[in-house]
Amino acid sequence: MKLVIADDEDSIRNGIIKYVQLHTDRFAKIIPARNGEELLEILYRDRPDILCLDIQMPLVTGTEVMEEASKTGVLPYTIVLSGYGQFEYCQKAIRCGAKDYLLKPVRSSDLLEKLLYAADAIAPVETRDEELAAKRGVVERALDYMEENYYKNLRLVDVAEKVGISAGYLSTLISRSKGKVFVDLLNEIRVDRACRYLDQGYLKTYEIAYKVGFQDEKYFSKVFKKIKGISPSKYKSQDGFIEKLTAKA
Repeated sequence: MKLVIADDEDSIRNGIIKYVQLHTDRFAKIIPARNGEELLEILYRDRPDILCLDIQMPLVTGTEVMEEASKTGVLPYTIVLSGYGQFEYCQKAIRCGAKDYLLKPVRSSDLLEKLLYAADAIAPVETRDEELAAKRGVVERALDYMEENYYKNLRLVDVAEKVGISAGYLSTLISRSKGKVFVDLLNEIRVDRACRYLDQGYLKTYEIAYKVGFQDEKYFSKVFKKIKGISPSKYKSQDGFIEKLTAKA
């Protein structure tokens, strides 16, 4: 399956390509396009299956690309990635053939989910019972390994090697099975372990951060708050308050 990432900003275009390559092996070829003119050449030459497209591009705009590609029958499954949130932009994009419209900035994991959904819509993955069972088994083994080694500098490629598949394929299986990307699952495991240390009350926050696998206390606090809704210090103080109430009772 061929995917095109079209954006005139090098950092965005290259960042998306690297993230997709790291987290899935669903796309045999990922083609970059720097402007609308280059994109049209790619559409005619390579006939990609999926297109991730920025609306505002030099030489030929994203909307103009969709209009021409639709007329000539070469428009693939198109996901628009735009900085314009006005309704008229979205409406025009859909009218030109876009299947989805995402606003910048967008989480990489959310974009990947849309791309995998598009891939499934075009070429559904086999869903026989034995295949599903085998895939679940791989994911469970990966999770077991993550839970045993969460405190290490654990990478997706390390876990994939342990369970005997490619990093991209493991990322795809995790995303479909758990609805989350690898790093989010790993952070949840680490935060869960951090809560146990916070409940004990013996260690300082920075000590706990390093103990569960984070290399930076500020980043640990940010991730903790995102998952638990409160900071580690707040969690610890609440826990202490509950213990006092329990003792009085």
